[in-house]
Amino acid sequence: MTDTDLDCIAAVRSFNRFFTTVMGFLDQGLLQSDYSLTEARVVFELAQQPERDVTELRTTLDIDAGQLSRILARLDGAGLVERSRSSTDGRRHRAALTAAGRDVFAGLDARSNRQAGELLGRLSDEDQRRLVAALGTVRELLDDSATPSGYVIRGLHPGDLGWVVQRNGALYAQEYGWDQTYEALVARIVADYGAEHDPRHEDAWIAEIDGRPAGSVFCMRADETTAKLRLLLVEPSARGLGVGSRLVDECIRFARSAGYSSLVLWTNDVLTAARRIYERAGFRLVDEEAHHSFGQELVGQNWRLELS
Repeated sequence: MTDTDLDCIAAVRSFNRFFTTVMGFLDQGLLQSDYSLTEARVVFELAQQPERDVTELRTTLDIDAGQLSRILARLDGAGLVERSRSSTDGRRHRAALTAAGRDVFAGLDARSNRQAGELLGRLSDEDQRRLVAALGTVRELLDDSATPSGYVIRGLHPGDLGWVVQRNGALYAQEYGWDQTYEALVARIVADYGAEHDPRHEDAWIAEIDGRPAGSVFCMRADETTAKLRLLLVEPSARGLGVGSRLVDECIRFARSAGYSSLVLWTNDVLTAARRIYERAGFRLVDEEAHHSFGQELVGQNWRLELS
């Protein structure tokens, strides 16, 4: 095991100790209640449905069958849970919260919301967004079953232009080996847009997932009758959700509404996923030419979509 591995392990363990202390997980009763963390999780899961299969509940919580049985027995004895045999399979058991159990859940849920609100209340709006984004990253990396909750397409916010430059430079270097000359090109395009664009004839959009940018595209003026689609980007974590197609559709919609008769774009043949999006949107390949750019041997392509 390398020193880097040991440093990473130490960092994870240190954060775990910090977080359990901040959230009060080591207190004798969670949220100043009579219930442990595991008991409160059982109550929470039971509150999500009128009745739960006990075997499925154990799988969801990933706890020992004996431990779950003891917890359910305690909650049953306290009048918070009712247990019964399945009406379709006598070997299986069901569990449900009683009215008293739902009252306990409501109290725990309110205290948990209050605790989270107090933690967030210490932070500025920007730091709250940073925290939520960081938590989403942790879940994305550690939970194989975690999937994005959906995306929105919005206009530019302060800071988005810098994000577009940074992510284009980083992703194209990582995935295609392009050097810093590509990032410099993106920086010039973005700087020109930020300084000179006419909102009536140019616009840009960001795809956002769970409060974080996940893609972008720009519609920029080429001449009085022609617009350019530029800088289409979709983060790897957002691919397969239709984000790229939605961004291209937004660009086409704007170009039509702005009165352009055609929409053009320049890309490279190695960008196969992007080219499929363009083809589905109705773009047609006009011409292509080999060139040496961004530290690579590439084949540049010009595509056109007639809007009228």
